[in-house]
Amino acid sequence: MRLTKAVLLSSALALTAVSGAMAQNVAREDTVIFDLDRTISDPENFNWFTPGTKRMHGAHQTMWEPLFILNYGSGEVEPWLATGFEANEANDVFTISLRDGVAWSDGEAFNADDVLFTVEMALGNEELSSREAATIRAQVASVTKIDDLTVEFTLNAPNPRFIVENFGVRIFGSFLIMPEHVWAGQDPATFTFFPPIGTGPYTYTSSATNRAIWDRNDDWWGAQTGFMDLPAPQRVVFLETGGEESRAQLMVTNQLDAAQNVTIGTFEAMQAQNPAVIAWYEDYPFAAADPCARQLEINTTVAPWDSAEMRRAVAHIIDRSQIVNVAYEGTTTASTTMFADYGSMAPFVDAIVEAGYGLPERADVDAAQALIEGEGWTRNGDYYEKDGERLAVEIHVNSASTEYTRTIDVIVEQLQRAGIDARSVPVENGVFWGEVLPFGAYEMSYSWLSCGSVNEPWASMGRYTVADVVPVGERSPGFNNTSRWDGAGAEAYSAIVDDIGNRALGDPEIPALVAEAYQYLDAEVPFIPLVQAAKLLPFNETYWTGWPTNENYYNHPFFWWNHTHQIIHNLEKVE
Repeated sequence: MRLTKAVLLSSALALTAVSGAMAQNVAREDTVIFDLDRTISDPENFNWFTPGTKRMHGAHQTMWEPLFILNYGSGEVEPWLATGFEANEANDVFTISLRDGVAWSDGEAFNADDVLFTVEMALGNEELSSREAATIRAQVASVTKIDDLTVEFTLNAPNPRFIVENFGVRIFGSFLIMPEHVWAGQDPATFTFFPPIGTGPYTYTSSATNRAIWDRNDDWWGAQTGFMDLPAPQRVVFLETGGEESRAQLMVTNQLDAAQNVTIGTFEAMQAQNPAVIAWYEDYPFAAADPCARQLEINTTVAPWDSAEMRRAVAHIIDRSQIVNVAYEGTTTASTTMFADYGSMAPFVDAIVEAGYGLPERADVDAAQALIEGEGWTRNGDYYEKDGERLAVEIHVNSASTEYTRTIDVIVEQLQRAGIDARSVPVENGVFWGEVLPFGAYEMSYSWLSCGSVNEPWASMGRYTVADVVPVGERSPGFNNTSRWDGAGAEAYSAIVDDIGNRALGDPEIPALVAEAYQYLDAEVPFIPLVQAAKLLPFNETYWTGWPTNENYYNHPFFWWNHTHQIIHNLEKVE
């Protein structure tokens, strides 16, 4: 790794920020430093209900604790601030039991009043625009305090996944409970909640646009009640490192303990210079699976892709092994289904594969061309033609990441070789998510709109039902079914998926139902699963061990998520 002046300057600036954090006599070996991949736009605003970075620079990793945490390996919903929950037979009334003895860092008790207040605040204020608040408004009809440690939710419709979707850190975060005694009487749309407090083992110390500092509260309720020992780090710092080169140099020189995603070349250079740097896997491919598997979206309303045979042809042309090796440098694996490849998803993935609907790694171009020619297209030189028109497609891709653009470059080349005049259309992030995807303004596009299922199948499968079909030009609800997949096959699929959605988690009949529904995805191909997304996250064992790895799988390694409490509690100081 060659050190440029820019890297050295970035490292110096970062070290200056951390040095400022050490002014209160907390030694480096008692401090854990996490990489922050963005600027903190408003360091003195901790109102997580409104847009902006207000929770992932340490707030929901150290200070705000969730009620439950989903274990990606086992699929279990593990209690944290709560001790458990019960649902009625219809799955439209849920009762949550809170843990006794929980306290806010200012000494006030955490109880059902806080839960009731926060949920009702979200229900009564449409201007609170966070995804979590919007989901609560969509799902909850009313919330009732039964006693100081018991809260009952009545839903608008049955939802067996209510707890994990809203309070279980299923993806990134959860609906966070706020202290009633601080928020009462405030305007929830403008209140900055500064300085913030929480129930977690760390309290806010300071923040700037490039870092946030959190110090251990030795009076933390968890240690006082015997729930859990105090975490070992005395201080936690979230530091904006400024990019891959800078974060790599900080890791090599032991100024950073956990880094954001890097390329495999950078990781190998880091490890060569600092053998204490590790990743999820000890060997290749090193990276951990991301919950949002990548796929090619297809607008099923646009000719000739309104033909299922033509969509199936494209699916045959896709060579996933080449995408893995070229676009991802071998750091991920080919998808066999639409789902992220987590241990808790194995029963559903296995059922699909056993039914014959698993995806191959390699292309079958002959089969693809037979389908294309069966639709009346004739190869004329490099490309297929019909009625004087060349078979062509534009594939929209978010230009924000080289991962995205490199993948589509590979797919474009595969389609070109097979006789389809494909072209990549890179667009800016805001345009891609704000205009292209939701309004169906594409023929094909690269995305991950099946994201959601990490412990059960409905969260992803439910995104492609006919209930969410809207005309092109009208916004798809929640980015669901942007492909506008409709018709008899989609309706049959939707009926089975609706059945799955009404069943309790763990129902033994669900894997077979998943396979039954999957036959329609296999036949009509409204989207094409490509590869598992992966993040190569370096961890540094110079000062701390106990990082999450495939061999130490207490949960996944994404330390910007709300479950990071588990990571910090598992860290052990290197003596």
